[in-house]
Amino acid sequence: MNKDFNKLGIDLRIVENPIDPVDLIKQITVNKNIDHDPFYIIDLEDICNKHINWITALPRVEPHYATKCNGDPMLLKLLAYLGAGFDCASKNEIQTILDLGVSPDRIIFANPCKQASYIRYAQKNGVDTMTFDNANELHKIKENHPNAKIVLRIITNDANAICKFSMKFGADMKTSYKLIDLAVQLDLDLIGISFHVGSGQMSPASFSESIENARVLFDYAQSKHGLKMKFLDLGGGYPGSPDTTELFRSIAQEINNSLNRHFPLQDNADDNVRVIAEPGRYYAASAFTLCANVIAKRTIEEEKTNSYMYYINDGVYASFNCMFYDHCDNFQPILFKDLKEDTPCFSSSVWGPTCDGLDLIIKQINLPEIDMGDFMAFRNMGAYTLAGACPFNGIPLAKCIYMSTESTWKTIKNAFISDDAKAVEIEQQQAKTNQLIAAIQRAIYYTMDNRSDNCSVESGCDVSDTIEEYAALNNDENCVTIY
Repeated sequence: MNKDFNKLGIDLRIVENPIDPVDLIKQITVNKNIDHDPFYIIDLEDICNKHINWITALPRVEPHYATKCNGDPMLLKLLAYLGAGFDCASKNEIQTILDLGVSPDRIIFANPCKQASYIRYAQKNGVDTMTFDNANELHKIKENHPNAKIVLRIITNDANAICKFSMKFGADMKTSYKLIDLAVQLDLDLIGISFHVGSGQMSPASFSESIENARVLFDYAQSKHGLKMKFLDLGGGYPGSPDTTELFRSIAQEINNSLNRHFPLQDNADDNVRVIAEPGRYYAASAFTLCANVIAKRTIEEEKTNSYMYYINDGVYASFNCMFYDHCDNFQPILFKDLKEDTPCFSSSVWGPTCDGLDLIIKQINLPEIDMGDFMAFRNMGAYTLAGACPFNGIPLAKCIYMSTESTWKTIKNAFISDDAKAVEIEQQQAKTNQLIAAIQRAIYYTMDNRSDNCSVESGCDVSDTIEEYAALNNDENCVTIY
């Protein structure tokens, strides 16, 4: 099948055993005949692992991928196949997701301030769930999509986030009461509350504070208007690089505890609040590794030692636009040189390829001397990189090379088949995926009921042994399959 992808201009590398993307880059760049254009290695297996980790750590929370983070078509197709929903912010993003065959009820139009024509487009295409945070937006929705299922976005404490949104979006509590009243007055279908604690949130407590505020508004709508809301959107802010594993675990623990406290599961499943979230960087960041080439070099001769300026063929107008849009400033280039322990390092800077003096990637870093034609790799380059890239000065963007092990590819290959004849097969696989997700959730609820307080899902311990116990006791083949 990878030959078929190559015919479509998609570079797919199937490997027998798991391999570090940096090692694959080494294998590719050792070929002296390759062009030196920048490229990404996209690890499809990493995306699958992230999804399993999500539904295991946050069994009550349905992930709706933030499309704006990275719109790579293969990434979107895979997430759709795995059963994720999608957070869209515009007509074009909605159209992109619908074109994948995703049901409109798996999309939330999560932009509190929308163009009227976009609302009409959503209405025409069955995308009913959408957010708002002000009275004018309510009237606009009433005029353009009166049957919409609307979600009130509230303000949050995003002081510890990398990218803060509360200065732009979200109603404070006093305003939220009035907006609930107005929504009822306009006879709109107010289904719940949403929030966003900021992209790259570093404080787990921000989530629990916002969940508690949401509970207050749920109770207000019930007591004042007899309105029983049943939808809670936890927004984004979830880290996705390997060095933030413990942070994600802490966030998941905080969310699980807060949901159990403020929105506990009911005996009647129909009475439960549906909970979703909008992870973006969580899924995309670590799956993308960038490789760039040193196209030029300047030597700055100084009295005691030299310093160097290196120019690579990707920069702040392309992949490294995340420096401005996502506040990234800690890039650590991986070099492909055979270095000795006593190899000297020199003060260096790394620049992009354009004619703009702003195109500076690393202002100062100590590196061994690098030659023109050498390659550099950068990990965790999937979040808010390609999404904002442009070919300034006519310099092309990095191409994408996709990677998967044989075993994983056998499981996910149908995600990328566009032939209508395969639609039934894809739908069957999606149903199987949903069964596996449900099995994990059943096992985790079993874990909550049967393990000690010191070892639970909330405490972040390994629950795989208890999942096996659950599967054996309940003859749950789906649960056995996933583990």
